[in-house]
Amino acid sequence: MAVAWARAEWALGERKGRPMTMPYADEDGPLIPRPEMTLPSLRQAVATVVPSRLPEFFEDLQKAFVRAGDEDSVVPIRMFYRQWAVVVEIERHPETARRLHAAEQAISSPDAAVRERAIREAGEIVRAAHREVAGG
Repeated sequence: MAVAWARAEWALGERKGRPMTMPYADEDGPLIPRPEMTLPSLRQAVATVVPSRLPEFFEDLQKAFVRAGDEDSVVPIRMFYRQWAVVVEIERHPETARRLHAAEQAISSPDAAVRERAIREAGEIVRAAHREVAGG
C-alpha cells in the first residue's frame, strides 16, 4: 500500500512540477517509476529518492555542459543522463540502495576477503542498474 501511495504522490508532484518527499515503503518494489532520461525527470527523481545528492547532480550537470561545449559534442550530456539514471535506478529500490551502501562501507574493511566481497557486490549492483537503464 505504501508503494502505491508513493507512486500516486510522485505523479501528483511531477504534474505540479515540485519535488515530493517519499514515505517509508514497506515493500521491496520501487519507490517511484523509472524516470525518463531527461533533465526534468531525472532532477525530479533525484530530489525524491536521494535529495542529499542534488548539489552533486547540479555540479555534474554543469561539468557535463562545459565539457560538451569544450568538445563540441553531446556525448558528455548523454553520459551525465546515463550516470544519474543509474543512481536513480539503484536509489528507487530501497533494498538495493541499502546493499550498495553497505558494500561501499565494507570496501574500507581491513579484511581483504570482506573488501573483495564488497567490491563484487557493488559491481553487480551497478552493472544490473546499467542494464535496467539500457532497457533490460
